[in-house]
Amino acid sequence: MKNLQIKHHLTDSVMLAYSAGSLPEAYSLVVACHVSLCAQCRSALEGFDALGGAVLEQSGKSELSAGALAATMDLIANGQEPAQEVSYEKSDFPVPLQKYVGGGPEKVKWRKIGGGVKQAILPTANDANVRLLYIPAGTAVPDHSHGGLEMTLILQGAFSDEIDRFARGDVEFGDEDLTHTPIAEVGIDCICLAATDAPLKFSGLIPRLLQPFIKI
Repeated sequence: MKNLQIKHHLTDSVMLAYSAGSLPEAYSLVVACHVSLCAQCRSALEGFDALGGAVLEQSGKSELSAGALAATMDLIANGQEPAQEVSYEKSDFPVPLQKYVGGGPEKVKWRKIGGGVKQAILPTANDANVRLLYIPAGTAVPDHSHGGLEMTLILQGAFSDEIDRFARGDVEFGDEDLTHTPIAEVGIDCICLAATDAPLKFSGLIPRLLQPFIKI
């Protein structure tokens, strides 16, 4: 894999929540994909995991309830056959994402949402949503702010907004204080993985009218 010049990384609070297993599935997918591309955040996450393990070792032990072992063995005996391991080839999509779409970009079931932009909403738990966004080179996403937290990972191409330029592997965090107009860089179409826990707040009338249909 070509070394990426990643400038925008995960925050410590996000990695800590991911390590503790308290991050919603949608955000966890973004984190897993970024960590698969970013050696710096992968190393930091290993440190959080080690810290969590040390805390568990120092915590008090709890006795198992009567029959716990027998119940566990019964579940194993009566459970489904384990799923066969799936092999994933090298792709622009990180392996965690390939497991959601069944492969690389060619497997994505895109839906047009206007202006050449396409999206694919991925199945996750209902506490947050995650989608793939395809933005043609040179195209601007309508001006918007955020009702909650938006975490966006760039997988292909790049975009720029009022904050900075974001390229493959970079993560941008958007909250209620950020209003921006991302514009895909000329040359290569931009593909992003974006997780949100609240609808975006579009400035324009037409995007607001379309919002119930595009579910963003």
